[in-house]
Amino acid sequence: MYVTLSFEVHQPIRFRRKVDNSSNILEKFVDDEMNKYFFNRIANKCYFKANNIILELIDNFKREKKKFKVSFSFSGTFLESAEKYNKDVLESFKELAKRKKYVEIIAETYYHSLASVYEDTSEFIEQVEMNVQAIKDYFGRNPKTFINTEMIFNNRIAKIVEELGFKAIFTEGTERILQWRSPNYVYVRKYCFEDDPEPSKRIKILLRNYRLSDDIAFRFSARDWDQWPLTADKYAAWLAATPGQVINIYIDYETFGEHHWEESGIFWFLKALPFYINKYDNLEFALPSEVIKNLRPVGEYDVFEFNTISWADTEKDLSAWIGNKMQQTFFEEIKKLEKEVKSLNDEEILKIWRYFQQSDFLYYMCIKSKNDNDVHQYFNPYGNVFEVFSDFMNLLAEFKAIIRVKSSLREIRELIKIKEIEVEENDLKEFKRIC
Repeated sequence: MYVTLSFEVHQPIRFRRKVDNSSNILEKFVDDEMNKYFFNRIANKCYFKANNIILELIDNFKREKKKFKVSFSFSGTFLESAEKYNKDVLESFKELAKRKKYVEIIAETYYHSLASVYEDTSEFIEQVEMNVQAIKDYFGRNPKTFINTEMIFNNRIAKIVEELGFKAIFTEGTERILQWRSPNYVYVRKYCFEDDPEPSKRIKILLRNYRLSDDIAFRFSARDWDQWPLTADKYAAWLAATPGQVINIYIDYETFGEHHWEESGIFWFLKALPFYINKYDNLEFALPSEVIKNLRPVGEYDVFEFNTISWADTEKDLSAWIGNKMQQTFFEEIKKLEKEVKSLNDEEILKIWRYFQQSDFLYYMCIKSKNDNDVHQYFNPYGNVFEVFSDFMNLLAEFKAIIRVKSSLREIRELIKIKEIEVEENDLKEFKRIC
């Protein structure tokens, strides 16, 4: 039985609650102080400590018959933040990435967005390609495994990712799709398009075992949980008793030190887990690429578009981001700006629009039952959901005004160019001021 241990490494680019008066367009929206604070707090509580432990484990187990192996997926916004606020964090991850036999880098969307569910697929493809390029630039790796934002998945998304050259895709192993089957096997994308190849050439699907993953991610510190405290030997025994081909454990990296504080024993758990797993003859760590190379799919995983799944909340669907009217309004407003934004050919405007797409902002606007809502609000630095919606709709209105000004200036410049009329730069500045 293979065990894959994978971590989502993401930090959003947080916005101000009100537009700043700065002349720099990015600074008008991006809250640099807040981003720096959160990044360095998490770096000190999680990244440095967890990276050092994993690096030590990898090097220690090199001499053992069964190695310790892990995978990471990095959002582009995390990499931007690391580059800007703490390059030592970036160097720490680069050191891990050098262990190519033991560390796999998984691709995702650069802006951690919901672009995969847009009607037009071009933005999603662009963001995936941007993330792949960033991984090549920072780590010198060419990823062949993919995880979509929040594990959002359907047949259409799988088809696009397959056509981009990926060999495997991670998503949630939910009973809504699996029915009686187990998530602990390799599956293949459903045959549902006229030009589909034979099963052996279709993208392989690795399903997260959400129960075993969430035992670490959500329940580790829960003293009211009937299995608390969760120890490494107990957890390894659970894994050893689990039937199937592969157990995919996929969690937020901030689980270590941020979601569960050091005092909870979470780092000791991480240190001890490989030793206890390796005591069982039927367990062995593997990278996702090794899993799909060595295991044959047992069946198809069929998720049609109107049944799209994710890893979030009880429903395992898109309701964590577009489940209420506030979220739907914001989502639609962002999406319909694409054509106008891209027509401007302005890198800063494009970047801000893509920051608006981050799934985190929609997540903060979610209203659900107590348990799910507690998780949403834990990540929310802005206040209650209604304040978030109001603030972000105001930010969006300011952004639209800037787009209108830039569009008008472009039209004026084109008119000047066509009619060969000379206009002083001061006139253009005055026109901009009036707009």
